[in-house]
Amino acid sequence: MAKDSGKATQRYPRDLYERELLRLQGDLVRMQEWVRATGSRLVVVFEGRDAAGKGGTIKRVAEHLNPRVCRITALPTPTEREKTQWYFQRYVAHLPAAGEIVLFDRSWYNRAGVERVMGFCTPLEYQRFLRQGPIFEQLLVDDGILLRKYWFSVSQDEQRKRFKERLDNPLKQWKLSPMDLESIAHWDDYSRARDDMLVHTDTEVAPWMIVEAEDKRRARLNMIAHLLDSMPWEEVDRPGLKLPERPAGDGYVRPSRDVEHHVPDHASTLLG
Repeated sequence: MAKDSGKATQRYPRDLYERELLRLQGDLVRMQEWVRATGSRLVVVFEGRDAAGKGGTIKRVAEHLNPRVCRITALPTPTEREKTQWYFQRYVAHLPAAGEIVLFDRSWYNRAGVERVMGFCTPLEYQRFLRQGPIFEQLLVDDGILLRKYWFSVSQDEQRKRFKERLDNPLKQWKLSPMDLESIAHWDDYSRARDDMLVHTDTEVAPWMIVEAEDKRRARLNMIAHLLDSMPWEEVDRPGLKLPERPAGDGYVRPSRDVEHHVPDHASTLLG
């Protein structure tokens, strides 16, 4: 496969995108309340090509959610000790408890992608993963975890364009690693790895949902809308809150500001 057959799409209008994103984020907040109130456990796996827009979508999903309920998990390279553990073991420690949401920015599927392509695992370890992955996910679902898996698909040309943008933007250069650039030379290898992964792990209990990500705005809206539609959530009544009246003071006087350390008023220097 020379390149993904990504559809050329006109960029989604910003004003419509921002309105719909805000509406969807409001629903995410309401869904979060349902997760918390019912003690549900939600795991969302984000996978896909480098620079396909996973990170930006995760940021929009979590933007207005309570960090005590929803957390993002992006594990670093395994330690020497973790390399000797059962492969799925370090991910189990990050699974949600009752009333929690975990967003995996990459997951156990590293073994089906970068580890396979770059030779970071043996063929035996890779084959074992393909056998155990669906069983592991079946166990999660059987235990009541709500599992959603999204693969972000982007064309070779669009990926290269985004890499170039990151190289040229000092604020985004941290997003680009030598391993990311290696993926350019291994495009076909990653394509084959993706196809094999889908064959073995796109199951009835934990299907892969493909997100066409040539246009980041469309991808974000489509992914969030699907997540909301796929969940059995409903509106949860929250107790009404009322701002109390300010009580009468008891004579407290704040110490002089002269004895405190204050940050300089940098903002005022910009007013001219």
